[in-house]
Amino acid sequence: MSTFIVIGGPTASGKTQLAIEIAQRMGTEIISADSRQFYTEMRIGNARPSEAELAAVKHHFVADRSIEKPLTAGRFAEEAAQKCIALFKKYEHLVCVGGSGLYINALCEGLDEFPEVSEAAKEEVLGIWTSAGLPALQQALAQLDPTYFSRVDLQNPRRLMRALEVCLSSGQPYSSFLGKKAARPWKNVYFRTNLDRALLYKSIDFRVDDMIEQGLEAEAHSLLKYRHLPVMNTVGYQEWWPYFDGEYDKERAIELIKRNSRRYAKRQMTWFGKGDKYEVVG
Repeated sequence: MSTFIVIGGPTASGKTQLAIEIAQRMGTEIISADSRQFYTEMRIGNARPSEAELAAVKHHFVADRSIEKPLTAGRFAEEAAQKCIALFKKYEHLVCVGGSGLYINALCEGLDEFPEVSEAAKEEVLGIWTSAGLPALQQALAQLDPTYFSRVDLQNPRRLMRALEVCLSSGQPYSSFLGKKAARPWKNVYFRTNLDRALLYKSIDFRVDDMIEQGLEAEAHSLLKYRHLPVMNTVGYQEWWPYFDGEYDKERAIELIKRNSRRYAKRQMTWFGKGDKYEVVG
């Protein structure tokens, strides 16, 4: 069976270089699973691989679309899976690299399939939320799907609303659609990069300083008109909007980018550190 070598880990921990070294050793290509490196307009702030790195090994799903056509985890899984199937006809191994755990999981393991949600269901759930708030969402889900209610984060209104929309649209519990993923026709082998936290944070600060020197401020300013897009709610970009609005100075913007990058890295370490699926390297 073909093997998919998956490399995850926090930002600025050396994933890109490790993936390139492995791909060169295996004589194969790389699938990027970084949810912000898909977009042509975002280069500096998302630490896109350099031109030299992209030339060293062929990468897929790097700067291949516009931020005006965002790629969801589900759609990425569909496109990338088809690409993998085609490439596995040529290669015994492929390399996947990225820090977006949800996108990696979607590609490697598939996503649960849910029925289409009706506009009527969306409006009904939105009405519950706006008129009665979180307790009403919790109560409705407890009635319609006690199984999912028992394990969902009850303080997360978006998850509650999504589950209720599916319940109301389909007439079936949201939980009845979980765990029905299609098997992938390859074997996944997982690795995660590992740096001492102090070294990782130092690496993050160094990377941010380098981004500033490369022109991150100008890049962010060129994307100002797109700041309403969900894809722009991204560390490295979102911190510039208040600065451009005159709410704080440039030094504060840079400080926030470093702080939020460290926080993001911490969340990534938690994600990739769960269970024993990922073997530590580095």
